[in-house]
Order: sequence, then C-alpha cells, then structure tokens
Amino acid sequence: MAVFAYKGRSSRGELVAGQLEGDTTDAIAQRLFNSGITPIDIAPASAIDSGGAQLWRKLGGGKPKTADLILFSRQMYTITKSGLPLLRGLKGLAASTHNAILREALEDIIASLESGRDLASSFARHPDVFSTLYVSIIRVGESTGTLEQSFLRMCEYLSLDQDIQDRVKAAVRYPAIVVIFIAAAMAVITIFVIPNFAPLFKALGNDLPLPTKIILAVSSFTQHYWYVVAGALIGAYVWFRRYTATETGRYRWHRLKLRIPVIGPLSHQAILSRISRSLSISLAAGLPVIQALNIIARSAGNDFMAERVTRLRDAVERGDGLSRAAATVGMFPSLVIQMMAVGEETGELTELLSEVADFYQREVDYSLKNLSAALEPILIVGVGGMVLVLALGVFLPMWEMVAKVGAGH
Repeated sequence: MAVFAYKGRSSRGELVAGQLEGDTTDAIAQRLFNSGITPIDIAPASAIDSGGAQLWRKLGGGKPKTADLILFSRQMYTITKSGLPLLRGLKGLAASTHNAILREALEDIIASLESGRDLASSFARHPDVFSTLYVSIIRVGESTGTLEQSFLRMCEYLSLDQDIQDRVKAAVRYPAIVVIFIAAAMAVITIFVIPNFAPLFKALGNDLPLPTKIILAVSSFTQHYWYVVAGALIGAYVWFRRYTATETGRYRWHRLKLRIPVIGPLSHQAILSRISRSLSISLAAGLPVIQALNIIARSAGNDFMAERVTRLRDAVERGDGLSRAAATVGMFPSLVIQMMAVGEETGELTELLSEVADFYQREVDYSLKNLSAALEPILIVGVGGMVLVLALGVFLPMWEMVAKVGAGH
C-alpha cells in the first residue's frame, strides 16, 4: 500500500494533517470521512518522507508520550461518564489528537469496534501505545460496567507516575550537565592546551615529574590517534547497547543502576512506588492478585525488580499471603510488610497499598530535595581532582624551571 499525506477539517472546523496508508486516494478519503474529518487535499507522500518516517518510527520516535496518554484517559473518562456513544467519542478524539501514532491507533480501534470486537481487545492491538496494565484495567472495567472508573484510575496513575519521573529527571539534570562540562573541559585541555606547554617542558629533558609525563603522553596520544579514541568510545557504546539488549546484560545493568550511590536508592524508591500503586489500582479494579502481579512484572521498567515481582507472584501462587510472600522475597522493608499484613486482615489491602505508594512517593520527594546536597561533595571532589591533576602536571615542572633559574643566578 502507498502512503498518502492529507489535510482536512475536523468536525470542529480545526485544520488537521497527517499521513495514512491506503491503496487509492478514494480509500483514504473514505477513512477520513469515517473518522469525522472532511478531506481538503490528499496527495502521495514522497518516498523519502515515507522512508524517513518509517525509519523514525522503527527507532521508537513519535510514540505517544505519557502526557498524551494522560490527556486521552481524561477525555475517555469524560466521554464514558457523560454517556456519549463510544464510537462517536473516539472519532472526535482521533480527529483532534496531534500525535500521528496515537491517531492511527485510534482509527484502527474505531474500525475494530465497528467490526464487532470489544474495547479491550481493540486496545490490545496496539501494545506499543497501550501497556498491558492499561488494557487489563480497561477489560475489567468493561466487564463490570465501570469503564469510566477504569479510565479515571489510569489517568490518576499515569499523572502520578509522570510527576515522579519529571522530578527525578529535573533533579539529575544539573549533576549530569556538570559532569558533561567537566569531561568537555578535560578534553579541551588535553587536546589543545597541554600541547602548547610541550616545547617548554622539553627544556627539562628527562627531569619531568611523573604527573607531567602522564599528561603529555595522554595528550600526545589523543592528538595523534584521536580516531583510535573516537573508535574506542563508539565501539564501547555499541557493545554496551548490544550487551544490555540481551536478557542477561539488561538484568545486570538494571541491578547495577539500583546500586549507584545517591541515584540508585532514589530510582529504587520510585520503582517501588510505581509497583505499589499499580498493584493498588489493579486490585481496586477487580484483577486477581496473581494476574495483577504478572502484569506488573512485565511493566516494571526494570528487569531486576521485575524478577522480584515474579518471585512474589510465585510465592502467592504457592498459597502464601501477599505480606508473607513479600517478606520472603525481601522486596519491601518491614514497615511496608506490616502495612500489607494489616490490609489483608482488615480487607483494606487496596487502600493500604495506596498508602504504601504514597509513602514511597514522600520518600522520593525527600530524596529529591536533598539530592543536590548529596551530589555536591561528589562534584566538588571531581572538579578538585581535575584541578589537582592539572596543577601537578603543569605547574610542578614550571616551578622546577624557576627554581633552576634562581639557583643559576
């Protein structure tokens, strides 16, 4: 099928544009009319644009962001709560959404619903857009007649998850920028500054201090064999990507990330908050514990923690209660396990799990507030180490030269 670029007007009169695959322009026009869009112009997309768009999608570009899914979930909650026919509401959302992949997914969902499939099965046709947890919550809501509550739960869950991720990224951004500038400064000094001192240092012959010899050797090698250094860096990056793409490599890397000083514990708390909240909304929606844990293990975002959740599920399958299984797995601290036990005894496990998620979120907030103070000593040591190396390597021989000149006089 060919790719066509189109422009049209939505039912609200808004100008929309995008690309669709089809056999003819008439087929594209019919699809647009069915989705509530009045086409203005339909033309074949260029092969270059089509190939570039397809390559960009294969690389993971253009996927709906969490903010897009939050907005979509909130809109679906409004549609289902107001009693608006589902197909009519979905057609309106497909016409108004700005993300091409989400729009195409919604158009396919509309066609799937029109062919007789249920909503959850139609959503499940697009796992790259809607997660397994999302589809499972929708399926439970559809079967129990609480579809609007399912979309509301997903909206709240995605909003809280997005808030934690944004805070972690914002807190890590400053230290990352400092580290990048330190590395860039070291590269500039090694490649451009140190070579200018080399003729001056040659006057000392073999009497150069060891730090100066090391700096000159590194600078000379980098200057003359920069392609080797660049090749080594690119090769290391490619190897790392391929290694972490394997099951063993990804598991080890995810475990190592949780052990990184300062950042690791923060990521661990954020993941535990996500797992607790996912389990809470799954149980509140009516999913069985084992099925909920199985879904959470596949959507944990960290293979090491996913393995822990899988062990937790296996213990529950053997007949252990959730709190007892969590104690054997060693995934949660004793305070959280006690809260789970109380929730099981009182029949308020979903509420207590929500409290556990809030507990970890407060821990994340506290850690984020103190992150800068915790990283400052590490950054100061890094900058101080760089200054010390340069001082020893550059100023020591100059001081020796001055001392020799003074002794000669």
